[in-house]
Amino acid sequence: MDEIQTPCDSNSCSRHPLPDFHVLFTQAAADGFCSSGKEQEKWKILRKNPNGFRFGLGLFFLLLNLVTIRPVLSQDWDGVVVTQADFQSLQAFKQELDDPKGFLKSWNDSGFGACSGGWVGIKCAKGQVIVIQLPWKGLGGRITDKIGQLQALRKLSLHDNFIGGSIPSSLGLLPNLRGVQLFNNRFSGSIPASLGLCPLLQTLHVSNNLLTGAIPPTLANSTKLYWLNLSFNSFTGSIPMSLTRSVSLTYLDLQHNNLSGSIPDSWGGDATDQNRVFQLKLMALDGNLLSGIIPASLRKLSELQVVSLGHNRLNGGIPEEISRLSLLKTLDVSNNFLNGSMPQSFDSLRNLSVLNLSRNRFNGQIPANLGNISTLKQLDLSQNNLSGEIPASLAELEGLQSLNVSYNNLSGSVPSALAEKFSASSFVGNIQLCGFSGSTPCPSPVPSLEAPAPPPESSVSRHRKLSTKDIILIVAGALLLVLVIVFFVLLCCLIRKRAASKEKGGGEAAAAAAAGAARPKKDVPLTSSEVEVGGGDAGGKLVHFDGQTVFTADDLLCATAEIMGKSTYGTVYKATLEDGNQVAVKRLREKITKSQKEFEAEVNILGKVRHPNLLALRAYYLGPKGEKLLVFDYMPNGSLAAFLHARGPDTSIDWPTRMKIAQGMTRGLCHLHTHENNIHGNLTSSNILLDEYTNAKIADFGLSRLMTAAASSNVIATAGALGYRAPELSKLKKANTKTDIYSLGVIILELLTGKSPGEAMNGVDLPQWVASIVKEEWTNEVFDLELMRDASSIGDELLNTLKLALHCVDPSPSARPEVQQVLQQLQEIRPETTPSSGDDGAGGGPPPSTSE
Repeated sequence: MDEIQTPCDSNSCSRHPLPDFHVLFTQAAADGFCSSGKEQEKWKILRKNPNGFRFGLGLFFLLLNLVTIRPVLSQDWDGVVVTQADFQSLQAFKQELDDPKGFLKSWNDSGFGACSGGWVGIKCAKGQVIVIQLPWKGLGGRITDKIGQLQALRKLSLHDNFIGGSIPSSLGLLPNLRGVQLFNNRFSGSIPASLGLCPLLQTLHVSNNLLTGAIPPTLANSTKLYWLNLSFNSFTGSIPMSLTRSVSLTYLDLQHNNLSGSIPDSWGGDATDQNRVFQLKLMALDGNLLSGIIPASLRKLSELQVVSLGHNRLNGGIPEEISRLSLLKTLDVSNNFLNGSMPQSFDSLRNLSVLNLSRNRFNGQIPANLGNISTLKQLDLSQNNLSGEIPASLAELEGLQSLNVSYNNLSGSVPSALAEKFSASSFVGNIQLCGFSGSTPCPSPVPSLEAPAPPPESSVSRHRKLSTKDIILIVAGALLLVLVIVFFVLLCCLIRKRAASKEKGGGEAAAAAAAGAARPKKDVPLTSSEVEVGGGDAGGKLVHFDGQTVFTADDLLCATAEIMGKSTYGTVYKATLEDGNQVAVKRLREKITKSQKEFEAEVNILGKVRHPNLLALRAYYLGPKGEKLLVFDYMPNGSLAAFLHARGPDTSIDWPTRMKIAQGMTRGLCHLHTHENNIHGNLTSSNILLDEYTNAKIADFGLSRLMTAAASSNVIATAGALGYRAPELSKLKKANTKTDIYSLGVIILELLTGKSPGEAMNGVDLPQWVASIVKEEWTNEVFDLELMRDASSIGDELLNTLKLALHCVDPSPSARPEVQQVLQQLQEIRPETTPSSGDDGAGGGPPPSTSE
């Protein structure tokens, strides 16, 4: 969406185009943050002579360009005091709001300083208020109806607060209103139809509230409206047909509401509108109750780049006309009831990057010409009724980063290039498909040669009498066989006797990792009363995957252990084997895992995941009483959370180390998303582990697949309490790639600030605290003091990383980048010198070996 423009409040502002994802900084775009040419010139002067100024001052000017924030208080005052009418309206506005943090203390009772910069969040022109900008202030209460008396008001920005009540209908009385940003609040009721009376309205962003009712058709009367985001509310009714005829509308986000009915088939207007160019570039309608067919009139939207219609009730097929959208980059129609065959004209979409047709009822074969779309990066055709072979042309897509054709009726062999590039989870569920893993080899051709018939036995030899020599040999062989049987009987008795003696004498000092008796004292064996040694009468089952540490069930159960920590999943032990090797053992809590059959199927997939930045699952153990243990590599440097927040005062962490950790965990998450089709769902700094070289390794990935639905929901709630949960999870209850990106952004902020997301920072979470500091122009206070010592040499890297992290924690999921883009930008900010070390390749491991 290289052409989408953000609104500005003055003609001197320069507009910033958005990048290729849905929205770059939805917040910045919606608020109209812009930087002037004068500020850019000042920064150039500073860059020529950096030693002549303090770094803090340099950060200020660079930030104006990077984060594109132009503070209200930096505007020059024209010398005109606030008018009496506007002063009275502001006083009424203040009285209706709750201000627990005292941000509005500067709004005095005399009106002094209201227009000269003395009142927080107020900007005037000729004595009339033109901007009210108070985001992230912890405000509650409601908006007074008297706001309609501010006749010169251009922008109202109150997002990320706790304001409730209804949106005042008096806003429709403001002839100069251009932008309304009220997202991430608690507004209820419906959207006033009077907003369509604002002739200059450009942006309306009210996502993530409690709004209900129908979407007013009158909104399209604002002929300059180009940004409409009503997502994550509870709107009902149908999509207004008037929106389909809006020429100015560029960004339409209605996802995750309760909209019903069919999608209007009047996009692009009628015959009278043939000479008009419709600007719509993004259409996000997923997560509603929409039915009917995909309208063919979408072909008229020549600028369309993103179409997201997933999680609805659409039926029919994909219209062939969709191939006329030459600029289309993302097409997502997953989780519907679409059927028929895939269009053969898909290869006309030369800019297509993401194609998601999963969880529908498509049949027929996969078109071979999909291999002609050289820009394709993600292809998901899973859980349909597709048949035939996987086209070999897909293997020629060098940019393809994610492929999923699982659970169809595909047959034949998987092209070798695809089998090597993607894991088995991309192909499972196709009974007649082979060649994608070691356990599904393709059958070899049956040889046609027949074995020669044995020669006929001589009748003479059948009737020949046994000689004395033959009798002696037979008797000797029988005696030898008896001796062998007796020997094995005695050996078995001896083994049983020793095992019984060992159990009787050492029953109180066995099974540190398996018993689960959580003793806090270090190096004290845990009891083995709950688990018997593998191979015994009631032994468990130990399954090994690849790895350097080889151990038996006896070794594991007799290891000494100490508790490393407890989580929602269970307890983690550091287990020291008899040979001195150390492993980490996670004992899963009882009654939260799936049935044993489902558990084994999922854990065998997880055991094959290998990447230098993912913690490898080396083995698992199933005890006779239902105990479930997971064995991982032991990481000597512990978690990133402890590395950052539990170190001594004399221990410092330099910027190269922090950036190395950020790049490593991003690379691991990228492998999860693109190669394993795996959502982490609980990414925190406690789940980022560090080896002896401080290489980051993501832990606990895929564990949600082993758990019941209730246990997974509990994990998401815990992540929210720690400050890592994306805001939309309060409604969705199901993690996705965008929620993982939010958590990744929080961890990057944690690396930059040295602060834990669980700390109390004026009652707001870490992303809100950082954003508020940035808005107040105290950016140097954001960074950890240890990093500021080298600010003169790494200042640009710090600020670029801060900008990227704020992008990742954008409140709007569609505005967050994909993990591949995050990794690319981190590598551009600080190119890597050496790759991460580790013994794990990117491919999957060999089939497991089982001992019982």
